[in-house]
Amino acid sequence: MSPEAALTLRLMKIVANNESLMQDLETARSLRLPQCYIAAGYIRNLVWDYLHGFGNRSLHDDIDVVYYDPANCGEGRDRELEYLLRSATGNAKWSVKNQARMHLRNGTSQYLSTEDAIKRWPETVTSIGARLNDDNELELCHPNGLSDLFRLEVRKSPYFEDRSHYLERVRKKRWQEHWPMITIYE
Repeated sequence: MSPEAALTLRLMKIVANNESLMQDLETARSLRLPQCYIAAGYIRNLVWDYLHGFGNRSLHDDIDVVYYDPANCGEGRDRELEYLLRSATGNAKWSVKNQARMHLRNGTSQYLSTEDAIKRWPETVTSIGARLNDDNELELCHPNGLSDLFRLEVRKSPYFEDRSHYLERVRKKRWQEHWPMITIYE
């Protein structure tokens, strides 16, 4: 088994053993959105908490649901989906973004898929998503790999070009206050 495959299995076990995330994955799947994942900080923070031995602290500002639907790119659709999720769960942390339009906000070329968008997020440790497929199997999307996540190393994604934005973002996040074992690379 390759090292990346071993890390994938490890992440799948961590996700599968988190009851809250699994419920949220079921809720996100119920929307039936194309190429839909729960991604970013929810997954990253769960792993960092696990590696620090903190248990489940739920230190995420939002539940990022990302999908890819070029036929319905209106921002209003995302607001409707957020409303549905918030109403169904009573949780105000849901954030939904159609990655087929996010290139406009980010000033980049058009993304070709959810995975293409995720790989271009600022940090490798954030460019990770999870979903449940129709067979109730867990699937992961981690186009920048999982090594940095499990080594507790924060790096700029090789596909994210704005170094100053990356540096400002990691400074504002103050991750080392919550997870002292991480190392941030500039």
